[in-house]
Amino acid sequence: MSADARDVSRIRRLAKEFLTGLKLSPTARDDALLIISELVTNAVLHALPPAALRVRCIQHHALRIEVTDGGPHPNPPPKTDQHEEHGRGMLIVAAMAVRYGTITHTGGSTCWAELNP
Repeated sequence: MSADARDVSRIRRLAKEFLTGLKLSPTARDDALLIISELVTNAVLHALPPAALRVRCIQHHALRIEVTDGGPHPNPPPKTDQHEEHGRGMLIVAAMAVRYGTITHTGGSTCWAELNP
């Protein structure tokens, strides 16, 4: 396992502990973990360091997941075949999130997604 894969695995494990503490349903927790995995993996593989994860509850008990990295702004997801192993991360996020997007700022960008657990 590469250092990058170990980082994503460690972050996912820590996020699972945090989300379990929020007393989310197992389904909401698993959905959030999948989104976290996709956003963190994209930051590690396609952007510049450093990468940081932020998970918080916002209005009306929604869960907001943010991954900030050193940029550059990610390109739109390429058209991929559903049978491809890679390239579907943001499509998965779009399908699972209530809202999602990317904010570009000085020093990088933040990809975010919101769930209603």
